[in-house]
Amino acid sequence: MTFAICLNNEGYEASLELRKIYQVLPPEPNDPCRYIRIVDESGEDCLYAAKGFEAVQLPPRTERKVRATLA
Repeated sequence: MTFAICLNNEGYEASLELRKIYQVLPPEPNDPCRYIRIVDESGEDCLYAAKGFEAVQLPPRTERKVRATLA
């Protein structure tokens, strides 16, 4: 599972919180370059400019706990 932290939510303040960690889903075949698919505050996945996020590697224990909240 991949995660990213939001570093820029300009224009998407209702959908993304600054400094929050979001789940990143694999790209779909027609997704444009330089965009990533994020599960945002709506609970749905949407495309956002990748430059607004930084990928993060969670410690295994933390990732297990996060996964448990997604199930």
